[in-house]
Amino acid sequence: MSWEVAFAIYGALLFALLFFGVAIGSVMGFVGIVGVTLVGGSRFWPTLGDIVWNTLDSFTLAAVPLFVFMGEIIARSGVSARLYSGLTTLIGRVRGGLAQSNIAGCAIFAAISGSSTATAMTIGVIALPEMRKRGYSDTLNLGSLTGGGCLGILIPPSIPLVIYASSVQAPLIDLFMAGVVPGLLLAAVFMGYIWVRTWLNPALAPRPDSEPRSGRDVARALGDCGPVILLVLAVIGGMYFGIVTPTEAGGLGALLAVLLSLQSRTLSIAVLSEALKSTVMTTTVVLFIMMNSQVLSYALTLSGVGRALAEGIAVLDLSPFVFFLCLMALFTVLGMFIDGISMMLLTVPVLLPAILGAGFDLVWFGIAMVLFMELGQLTPPMGLNLFAIQSIAGKVSLEKIAYSSLPYALIIVAFCLLIYAVPEIVLWLPHTAG
Repeated sequence: MSWEVAFAIYGALLFALLFFGVAIGSVMGFVGIVGVTLVGGSRFWPTLGDIVWNTLDSFTLAAVPLFVFMGEIIARSGVSARLYSGLTTLIGRVRGGLAQSNIAGCAIFAAISGSSTATAMTIGVIALPEMRKRGYSDTLNLGSLTGGGCLGILIPPSIPLVIYASSVQAPLIDLFMAGVVPGLLLAAVFMGYIWVRTWLNPALAPRPDSEPRSGRDVARALGDCGPVILLVLAVIGGMYFGIVTPTEAGGLGALLAVLLSLQSRTLSIAVLSEALKSTVMTTTVVLFIMMNSQVLSYALTLSGVGRALAEGIAVLDLSPFVFFLCLMALFTVLGMFIDGISMMLLTVPVLLPAILGAGFDLVWFGIAMVLFMELGQLTPPMGLNLFAIQSIAGKVSLEKIAYSSLPYALIIVAFCLLIYAVPEIVLWLPHTAG
């Protein structure tokens, strides 16, 4: 069977099953098993067990449940609410007020949760009622939450970066460090956009509070923000200075999150139980998708599809920049229909030879890949951040949320072009990490 026929069969099965609502993880596994069977009958079936074991038997992947648990504890114990309250006091006098707090809160919580959707929902649940009560426009409210939530998979620890590192055998600590500067810079650009937008259209937000804060208010705000910021610095700083590995950083962060919740007297048996349940569910889904993506990747390798596509791209002789633009367009379209992790696991194993052939650094491309995934979080009809905010926003149409998110999507597109032009934005910190 030629690779063209195999590719057509795989593609038809994928789209047909997705169209009828089958979960993406099950689709990839089923198509992979069909592909392996078409190539070699049942003689390759025993290999599938080895693929599953080798995929999941990874010290790197142990970081996934640890970071998820850390974020769950902080979100469910009420510590994140205190963080947002403190930020509101400290940033409330800046033009755009609470919308600026949304971006700052998302940036800090991103360094705990590792999940874009969790970041958007956690800050959104706290912020949205307060912003509406104070007269902020929903156009500003919704966009700042969906856009700020995107920082959840860029600023470390990032679950997609853990999975990317395991998939392409890139150093995870370098990937984590590579996300810091772009994440903070993108957050600053978002905040700058909000400042300009509210300056041009003051009706979007109430006037900044001109009354000075008392020393007691500032001290209380710092007390609310300080513990979470110290937790973030301990996790990221421990990795940067080589004190802990990324997986050990996950364990350290989870322990510190529990201690922080105990110190604030907000950790209960019910909170701990819900956090553990959610951690197990999230981790199981992620690993199930990853396992099945490797089965599909094996089928693509056996049938020669991956090699043929890489050779076909090489024959086109695209410049690296044009190839980068094609990838951005491809992932933007894919992000409209499937979630980011599934999109990455579906495409990266196939495109990896072409990515290497274009001369892209795997650490740099990992950050570019996350930015592509962020675009997918904001593009209807399947942008997960749009649905997350819609679920807590009441009777607000998805179209309105997508419209509010459009400026942030355009900023991310421009940011992708910026890191292509200046790759040191991504690579400087990993090169200095101990």
